[in-house]
Amino acid sequence: MTIALLTLACVFAVVSGVNDGGALLGTGIKLPSVRPVTGIALLMAAVAVVPLVTHRVAVTFTTRLAPMRDPGGQAAMALAVLAALVVVTALSARGLPTSLTLAIVGGVTGAGLGWGLPVSAGGVVFVLVVGLAAPFVGALVAVLVNPLLVRLADGTSLPRWHRAGFAVQCLAYAANDGQKMLAVFMIALGASGAAPGVCALIAVLFGLGTIYGLPRAGRTLSREILASRPVHGVSAELASGPTVIACAAAGAPVSMTQAIAGGLIGAGVAESTRRVRWHPAAKIVLAWVVTLPASGLLAAAGTLIVKGVIA
Repeated sequence: MTIALLTLACVFAVVSGVNDGGALLGTGIKLPSVRPVTGIALLMAAVAVVPLVTHRVAVTFTTRLAPMRDPGGQAAMALAVLAALVVVTALSARGLPTSLTLAIVGGVTGAGLGWGLPVSAGGVVFVLVVGLAAPFVGALVAVLVNPLLVRLADGTSLPRWHRAGFAVQCLAYAANDGQKMLAVFMIALGASGAAPGVCALIAVLFGLGTIYGLPRAGRTLSREILASRPVHGVSAELASGPTVIACAAAGAPVSMTQAIAGGLIGAGVAESTRRVRWHPAAKIVLAWVVTLPASGLLAAAGTLIVKGVIA
């Protein structure tokens, strides 16, 4: 089971790069101040280093939702990851990009219940409430940030704001959303913390996925949900980064892509609601709504089937 879960953990890290990395780079894709190769390198560095300083969100995945270190935890985590990957792949194939973080939260909860682990109702509710609030908070902050940025930033200073916003965004992802990858490795290896070698491996796998997923994910956020200008992307970065870092401080895993999408919509609404392409935005929200329960049900069903076969 350890080898199987390690293999899944590697696949999960690559898929996280495909699903998340392009979205992180896509907000500022119209600005040349952070080129893709530089952006990917910064993301990889953050993913490799930040968990060595704090891995509080990873611990939420391994213990706060359900005690995945208990007997049967490895099998439950493997089924949770499989369910998350299946749901995200199926929705993406239907043109509904979604949150891998929501999927793994649902998968861990469903697999824990199916395996008979003591799932924490309070922990699940806490994660759901914070996760639901994060995109709205990101949107609200962007509504406030965008007019200020329009006043403060001109054509020469906007790239500097972009570099600062992107750096904060990288730190936020590594401190929060990105730690779902570390959590799977921790359960596979029976570890209680972040090892430098493991974090470096995760960063490499994540980077490979980001390279592959950049064109699709970046296009979805930066073009489809908003008739955007560079200032909108920078506003979204400056709004989503601090929002996600605040959630990480509370140990609450939230989706960086959700916070970015909320930030882009908020930046657009700050100027005119007509800037937002509401139909694609509604499709993304629909995918978010479906993702968690679908992953939970699939993981629970898979766990019950596996337990029945073993018995």
